[in-house]
Amino acid sequence: MFSKTKAPAPAQPPRAQQPTIPPLPDLPNPVGQRGSAAPSSASQRGLSTLSSDLAFEGNITGAGDLQIDGQIKGDVRVGRLIVGETGAVEGNVQADYIEVRGRVVGAVVGKQVKLISTAYVDGDVTAEQLAIDIGAFFQGRVLQGARQAPPAAAPQPVAPQPVAKAAPEPAPQVVDMKSTAPA
Repeated sequence: MFSKTKAPAPAQPPRAQQPTIPPLPDLPNPVGQRGSAAPSSASQRGLSTLSSDLAFEGNITGAGDLQIDGQIKGDVRVGRLIVGETGAVEGNVQADYIEVRGRVVGAVVGKQVKLISTAYVDGDVTAEQLAIDIGAFFQGRVLQGARQAPPAAAPQPVAPQPVAKAAPEPAPQVVDMKSTAPA
């Protein structure tokens, strides 16, 4: 009956002429959005998820993105970390970006840390940027600033230097002081 002819799409200028705008660190980089940079390697890999019905015991390390909806007993060190509302971590967490909606019992270290209103954090937080929503529970200390590298090695103890001995003091003389009264 009715037919509608589609107008040809307007020609896009070459990619080289479009300005490159880097993504915000706390937002995912949308692929194919006009004016966006090429997706980062972490975005290409996608977000790994530990489901709410899973429990994991041990340390987790990697450079990618991780969302925890289950339970972890151990330390977590990744590129970006989201602890979901049903997620719980008993251990230290470290990432460039950390968003806590669930429970973390341990130290939290990151460049950007967000505690959403449903968060429960019991431990010290070290962050360059920290945001705490109303309703979030936080117990611990906050250290603001750049992350400090752990000490390379413990300082070696210095051997004690021999101390020159002084001349021994003469022993005290005991004098018996008996009362001698004239008789």
